[in-house]
Amino acid sequence: MDKEKIVTIEDRIPKLKAQRKQKANRRIIMYLSFFFILMLVIVYFQSSLSDVKKIEITGNRTISEKEILATAHIDRHSAFLNLSKQEIEDNILKNKAIASVEVKKAFYNTLVVTVKEYRKAAYVQKKGRYYPLLESGKLLRAMKGKSLPTGEPIVSSYQSEKQLLPLAKELSKLPNSIYQRISEIQLPSNEQEKNFKVEMFMSDGYEVKATIHALAKKMDSYPSIVQQLGPHRKGVINMDVSTYFKEYSKEEVQKK
Repeated sequence: MDKEKIVTIEDRIPKLKAQRKQKANRRIIMYLSFFFILMLVIVYFQSSLSDVKKIEITGNRTISEKEILATAHIDRHSAFLNLSKQEIEDNILKNKAIASVEVKKAFYNTLVVTVKEYRKAAYVQKKGRYYPLLESGKLLRAMKGKSLPTGEPIVSSYQSEKQLLPLAKELSKLPNSIYQRISEIQLPSNEQEKNFKVEMFMSDGYEVKATIHALAKKMDSYPSIVQQLGPHRKGVINMDVSTYFKEYSKEEVQKK
């Protein structure tokens, strides 16, 4: 048998010293790294590095970014990590024109805000001013200046604001091909009536009388009715209970 190799204590001392030195070095590096990271965190939170660097807003068509930021209560001096996405979303939804909102945080200190606006169903005319009526039934502030609205029908008269919500919901269901033909709307009903009446003046020269209830469904047949009548016969298309047509007299045509 080979003789066992004998290692003396004197031979092992340098190795023990080297191992202890390595452990001490690792401990120092760990402490220094922790201290350095701690300093970075303190510097980050105490400096402008922690501020929001970029705010991206998408989906807004009629509401300005400035208005959305004001409602959200955020700006470029807000601390990024302290921002609550849920709180920002709740604040933005206080704007009556916003249907939904999603807030995301992205690198580096970027806030991404995606909004969806309610569609405008019509404009309500009151005392010479025009108020956007949303598909949710809510009225926004009046348009600035004296400009006339374009693209949406105008509710020129109504008896109660209770009529506006069901009207807005039905208008939002209409296909664009029919919706674009509506020029003016009048709501002659009073609050006591079970079904609110509606009178619509179309851009192609017809007048439609119906009830707001199930208006969108009734209006599905409008294009085919107009096609059957031909371009020279104008009058009132009544869709209240049963659908029938009453042609204008010569005096009515001249008056209109």
